[in-house]
Amino acid sequence: MREKIHPQYGPAVITCACGNVIETSSTKKEIKVEICSKCHPFYTGVQRFVDSGGRVDRFKKKYGLQ
Repeated sequence: MREKIHPQYGPAVITCACGNVIETSSTKKEIKVEICSKCHPFYTGVQRFVDSGGRVDRFKKKYGLQ
């Protein structure tokens, strides 16, 4: 491999919107995510509805299901 062309790989902190903090290694020092394994419905078994950008309202308006 060529030297001095690869990014530095080191400790990183991943922060979720729910407040969960995960320490790992990455080329970035800090990563922010919206959903992690602690709050994702697939892993928790609790279905939570997340409406991003008013998709439900647009659907109801478009198809007249109000």
